[in-house]
Amino acid sequence: MIQTVVKRDGRIVGFNENKIGAAIRKAMLSTQQGEDGDLIVKITDRISIRGKSQMTVEEIQDMVEDELMRSSRPDVAKLYIKYRSARTIARKAKTRDIFLEIINIKNNDVTRENANMNADTPAGMMMKFASETTKPFVDDYLLSDDVKEAVKNNYLHIHDKDYYPTKSLTCVQHPLDKILKYGFQAGHGESRPAKRIETASILGCISMETVQNEMHGGQAIPAFDFYLAPFVRKSYIEEVKKLEDLYAEDFSELYDAQIDDYIDTPLAGLAGRERIKQHAVNKTVERVHQSMEAFIHNMNTIHSRGGNQVVFSSINYGTDTSAEGRCVIREILKSTYEGVGNGETAIFPIQIWKKKRGVSYLPEDRNYDLYCLAAKVTARRFFPNYINLDASYNYNEKWNADDPERYLWECATMGCRTRVFENRFGLKTSIGRGNLSFSTINIVRLAIECMGIQDADDRVAAFFAKLDNLLEIAAKQLHERMEFQKTAFAKQFPLLMRGLWIGSENLGPNDTIAPVINQGTLGIGFIGLAECLIALTGKHHGESEDSQKLGLRIVTYMRDRVNEFCERYQHNYSVLATPAEGLSGRFTKYDKKKFGILPGITDKDYYTNSNHVPVYYKCSALHKAQVEGPYHDLTRGGHIFYVEIDGDATKNPEAVMNIVDMMDRYNIGYGSVNHTRNRCLDCGYENGEDRMDVCPKCGSHNVDRLQRITGYLVGTTDRWNKAKLAELNDRIIHK
Repeated sequence: MIQTVVKRDGRIVGFNENKIGAAIRKAMLSTQQGEDGDLIVKITDRISIRGKSQMTVEEIQDMVEDELMRSSRPDVAKLYIKYRSARTIARKAKTRDIFLEIINIKNNDVTRENANMNADTPAGMMMKFASETTKPFVDDYLLSDDVKEAVKNNYLHIHDKDYYPTKSLTCVQHPLDKILKYGFQAGHGESRPAKRIETASILGCISMETVQNEMHGGQAIPAFDFYLAPFVRKSYIEEVKKLEDLYAEDFSELYDAQIDDYIDTPLAGLAGRERIKQHAVNKTVERVHQSMEAFIHNMNTIHSRGGNQVVFSSINYGTDTSAEGRCVIREILKSTYEGVGNGETAIFPIQIWKKKRGVSYLPEDRNYDLYCLAAKVTARRFFPNYINLDASYNYNEKWNADDPERYLWECATMGCRTRVFENRFGLKTSIGRGNLSFSTINIVRLAIECMGIQDADDRVAAFFAKLDNLLEIAAKQLHERMEFQKTAFAKQFPLLMRGLWIGSENLGPNDTIAPVINQGTLGIGFIGLAECLIALTGKHHGESEDSQKLGLRIVTYMRDRVNEFCERYQHNYSVLATPAEGLSGRFTKYDKKKFGILPGITDKDYYTNSNHVPVYYKCSALHKAQVEGPYHDLTRGGHIFYVEIDGDATKNPEAVMNIVDMMDRYNIGYGSVNHTRNRCLDCGYENGEDRMDVCPKCGSHNVDRLQRITGYLVGTTDRWNKAKLAELNDRIIHK
C-alpha cells in the first residue's frame, strides 16, 4: 500500500489518492462516454493497494496508464498519455520562443527584467537561458499546489525564483572587520589580512564580489567608516616611518600623536615635529583618497554572476567621529563627487548616510560638516541616500556614543531598501545578517475582485478575507522555501558561511546551514496600495484621508499577521514595501487582461510601488512625507521615501538637507532624493539642466537621463522595461 510519494525535487509527501482520481476524471470528461465514477474508484483503490509503500510520481503515473489500458476504457488511457505528452511539448515550445527572443536580443520584459544586468552579452544571455528554464522546474517540482495556483493566477510573485533550486540566500551585511583582520580563502586563492588602507579598500571589493556569486541578492557593508578607520592610522604611521628613513631620525613619538582631523594642509610655516606630522597627514589623505577612488572604480567595473553584472553593492557610513573615520567619510564623498572615468556618476556602490542626533544632526555636532558635504554630493550624484537612525524603530537601546563599537547596534540597510534589524533568535543588529527570500502579494487583484460588492463595509470585509488567505499562502511558501534552503551545506557558500553570516564560524564544511539561517528574515511584500485603495474606495491615500486610514489598516493587518507567523513558524518574518522592477508591470499586465481597463487601476502599464503615493499625483514633498511616513514603522522588512526635486540640484544642496530633516520629523526610516542628471553616453559628460539634447562637450546626440529605478541607479534607460519606463515618464516634481 502506498504511504508516501517522492516528488521530483526529492521531497517526500504523504500519498493522496484523490489526485489520481482527479487526473483520471479529467481525461474521462474529454471523451464521448464521459465520467465513470465506479471505474475511477476501482482503479484508484487498486493502485493504492498494489503500490509500494513509497513511490515516485512517475511510477504512480505509469501505474495509472497501465490500469487504464487494461480497463474497459482504453480510450481514456490514450487521452491521459496525450495530456502528459502535451504538457511536455507546451513547456518546450514556450522555452523555444523565450530562447529565440533572448538570442535575437529582443527588448522585452524577459531581457529587461533587471535594468542593471546586460542580457545582451554572451554571459547575460547564458544567465537568462538558465533563468527561464529554471523557473518552470520550480513551478512543477518545488512549489506546493496552493502556492503554485496563487502564482499562476497572479496573486503571488516569488522573487528570484530562478535561484530557488540553488538554495541561495538573498543578501547580507558584511562584517568586513573579520576579513580585514583575518583575511579569507575562497576558491583557490587566499587573501591575507590588511595592513594599509589600499589593501583594506581592495579586500572590501573582493569580499562583496566573491559573496555576490554565492547569493541572489545584494551585498552591503554596514559600517564602512568604522571598518576602514584603523587602516588610516596604520597608513599614517607608515608615512612617518618613511620620513624616519629619509631623515635618519626617530619620530616614533608621532605614531600615536593626537590628530583632530586628517586635512591636507600646506607645510609653509611649519617646522620640526609639527612639519613632519603634517607631511605624514597630507600623504595619508592622498592615499585614502586614491583608495576610495579605487574602491568606487572597482565596484563599477568588477563583474560577478558569470560576468554580466557588476556587484549589487551598498555601503553605510556617517557615524564614526574619530579623525580616521572622518577621513574615510570625507574622501569617499569627495571621490564620489568627482565621478568616475570621464567624470560620470558612479552607479555603485549605493551609498547610505547614517544620520544620528548628537553625531550629525545639528551644526555643533562633530560630523555635521560631513553631513553638509554629503548633501552636496547627493545634489550632484544622487548618492548618498539617507537612513534615519533616530526613527523609533531604528533605535537600539545598546547604542552608546562612547562605545567604540557602537556601529554594532546601528541599523543599516541595503540600497534598494531591504532592512534587517530586529531578531527573535539573536542580537538586534544588521551585521552578519540578511534577507533569506521574499515574495510579493498582489493586493490590487484582491481589491478588484471585491469591486462588485455595493456595500462599502461588505466590500472591505471581503477584501480582508481574501487578504488573510493570501497571507497564509505567502507565509507557507516562504517557510517551505526556507526549509529547502536549510538543506544546503556550508561548503556550498565558501565565503558567506565561513564567518560572514552570523554564527557560521561554528559550521563545518559538511554541516547544513540550518542552525544559522534563522538569523535572517523572510519578507512578505506588497505592491499597488494606491491602486488597491482606488478599487476599494475610489481614491488613493494621497488624495483622501479615509483612504489613508484604510491603507494604514491594511498594512497594519499585514504586520499583525506577520507577527503571528513569526510565532507559528519560528522565523523572522517581516512586511516589505516591495521594490518592484519587473514585477511592477507583470501584475498589471495579467490583471488588465482579465479585468480590462479600470480607470486609476489598470489603465497604466504599472502598479505603484508598495505604499508610495502615485508618481503622477501632484503634491508637495511635505504631503508625501505625511502620507508615506506612517508606513515605514509597519514595513520593517524594508521601505524607502522618494522626493523628486526641480532644477539643477547642485545649486541648492540645502534642499536635500531639508528633505532629510523632514524624514526625521515624520519618523521616516530611509529616503533618497531624485533630480535631473543628463548624461552623454559617448563621452560621459553630465549636467543638471532640464533637458540636454546635444552634448556640449562632444556634440553627440546619444544623450540619456540618469535615473533611479528602485533605489539604485541605472546608467541608461535603454535597459529599463516597458512598465518602469512608463512610470518614469509619469513622475512629477514634488515642490
